[in-house]
Amino acid sequence: MSDPRALIDGAYHDLDRLGDAADAVHDTIAALDRGEVRVAERIDGEWVVHEWVKQAIFLYFRLAGLEVMRAGPFEYHDKIPTKQGLDAQGVRVVPPGTVRYGAFCEPGVVVMPGYVNIGARVGSGTMVDTWATVGSCAQIGRDVHLSGGVGIGGVLEPPAARPVIVEDGAFIGSRSILVEGVIVEEGAVLGANTVVTSSTRIIDVTGTEPVEYRGRIPAHAVVIPGTRPKEFPAGTYHIPAALIIGRRSAQTDRKTSLNDALRVFEVPV
Repeated sequence: MSDPRALIDGAYHDLDRLGDAADAVHDTIAALDRGEVRVAERIDGEWVVHEWVKQAIFLYFRLAGLEVMRAGPFEYHDKIPTKQGLDAQGVRVVPPGTVRYGAFCEPGVVVMPGYVNIGARVGSGTMVDTWATVGSCAQIGRDVHLSGGVGIGGVLEPPAARPVIVEDGAFIGSRSILVEGVIVEEGAVLGANTVVTSSTRIIDVTGTEPVEYRGRIPAHAVVIPGTRPKEFPAGTYHIPAALIIGRRSAQTDRKTSLNDALRVFEVPV
């Protein structure tokens, strides 16, 4: 039998071969929906992107046709249905929250009126709060809190591009935005309205000299939005930055540590 990964890769680079790969594409999306495969996973301490899985999602959009879908009084016109079997999977979705087919939520996930897109994975105990969105292929860990209005960006192309990753125990404050493959490491706290892209300067201001990061919020960091000066032909202006103002204690209970971080560092959430 042909290797499904080879079939998917071949069809991704030559759409004339899509018919030969159709079964492999559908099987891969079904496996994503069941949590048997994932877009990215941590292997030997490093996040690895499975390009062929992202390719399968891209091809699935090519294969799927538009259909009218109904949920009570609501009508939709789309290519991808919503996730089924939430009760048996132990996942709570509050109307009109939506988890799309091809996303996987572990038991204990709560989705308020938010959105989880295809290819995303959300770990047990995580709250996707009201109007928070988990973009395509994003990887959200366990016991994470995505506060109201949080935007987790999605990415399908290029296939090698890393999705946004939020590791276990992180707290993302209201209206924060994470895009372009940013990693929020375990236990970090982001205050409200923190915006982090791959080019955002993440500046640790807790020492006598600033320490800069790009594309990664260190584990247990407490972060708030800030600015930094930059020279332009028209003058000096302040552009967005993210400021590390402290660290959560790794030795204390996660909930207690979070409460301490929010109170001690006066972090808006």
